[in-house]
Amino acid sequence: MKVVWSPLAERRALEAVDAIAKDRPHAAAAWLDELLVRVAALDRFAKRGRMVPEIARPEYRQVMHYPYRVIYRVDLKQVVILTIRHGRRAWNPAEVPPEQPGT
Repeated sequence: MKVVWSPLAERRALEAVDAIAKDRPHAAAAWLDELLVRVAALDRFAKRGRMVPEIARPEYRQVMHYPYRVIYRVDLKQVVILTIRHGRRAWNPAEVPPEQPGT
């Protein structure tokens, strides 16, 4: 299964790296490397994450990459990384777009 990043998820990942790098530049690079490995594994284990409690639909899942939530949707042929949210941030439903027909 193919893993695709949304523009929002890419932007949020880079924002997280920048935030971590302010205090710990080497930790930021390691965090990003680990994030990319964790997300890449979703091509084989797409349903390994738990359902997103705010949505409660099985196609919307999340894996934790401390202290961030990687929120994704499992479609027929791909895994779409929708957003990356700090665990302390309030939920924003606008960050998770509805499914596209035929995906």
